[in-house]
Amino acid sequence: MTRLALVMIARDEAPRIARALASARPHVDRMIVLDTGSNDDTAAVAAGCGAEVHDFVWCDDFSAARNAALARSDADWNLILDADEWLEPPAAGLDARTLSPAPARLFIGQAQVMSQIEQDGAATLVRSWIPRVLPRGVTYHGRIHEQPASKLETRRLPVRIGHDGYLPESLARKADRNEVLLLREMQAKPEDAYLWFQLGKEHQARRRWAQSADCFVKALALRPPPGAPYRHALVVRAITVLKMADRLEEAIALGDEELPNWQQSPDFFFVIGDLYLEWASRHPERAVKDFLPVVEYAWKRCLEIGERDDLDGAVHGRGSHMAAHNLAVMFGTVGLKDLADKYQSMAERLREAA
Repeated sequence: MTRLALVMIARDEAPRIARALASARPHVDRMIVLDTGSNDDTAAVAAGCGAEVHDFVWCDDFSAARNAALARSDADWNLILDADEWLEPPAAGLDARTLSPAPARLFIGQAQVMSQIEQDGAATLVRSWIPRVLPRGVTYHGRIHEQPASKLETRRLPVRIGHDGYLPESLARKADRNEVLLLREMQAKPEDAYLWFQLGKEHQARRRWAQSADCFVKALALRPPPGAPYRHALVVRAITVLKMADRLEEAIALGDEELPNWQQSPDFFFVIGDLYLEWASRHPERAVKDFLPVVEYAWKRCLEIGERDDLDGAVHGRGSHMAAHNLAVMFGTVGLKDLADKYQSMAERLREAA
């Protein structure tokens, strides 16, 4: 029997899959790749990296493909990676002490997935905790944004996964595939808040602000279950896209409603600062007295809290250099040069330390 296997589905990933497999090879006993219909050299590259490659006829269902790949594994534990991802060393949570052979107590392991995105022309990281280590016998459900079909407890493991599939080139390559599959899944589950959240993210990635805002508002109205980890990302994204869709009053109302829930979230206060800065620009007669103090408080609160990479959907930098930079720009705009210089120096220092 095998202790730990890498299980991957892939299609047309020849330029990326070697990186993923090389990162996993030191930590696993087997590597299984299910090719879902590549037109490039994905299968040959994977085989050359030491993976066992099998074919699968794509049926517009990610769970079906992942379950077919899992069926090829005899391992006690299965590590799930996509071809546009890679393990960041040291991946201590994959060792035999954490994932023992024939474990007495089963659990589903969450890894921190660090997705590279472009924001305002600059690269940054969004961090999410996602189930990626499954004990033998656990399978998936859901046509897209599939989830483990299990009631086992979840544990956060010291495992970090890099991901560059949200960069513009990759998004263009995937085109509208995810959106089409989401809409099909939502026909069967129209009241699933998580699916509305995911559809909102698809629209947001393509800068469709109005559609994205509608989806996030719908997801919130459906009341995600208590403790749902994605709720933090949902609230922060909803405020952001409501602002971008010029629905500022709705965004402010949502911020007021959610304020008690996110007192320790730099991401929440960061977008509140952005929101009130936009409101100040619309009402310059009240900006200095009423709105800019809120902006200043919000971004200073980000610095007080610091980075919270444990929160789902956290953007690295909002609790450090990004908040300091915004304060520097704001103070410079209103002519407070000493404060602007202070926070710009802080931003540079925090960025170097990141």
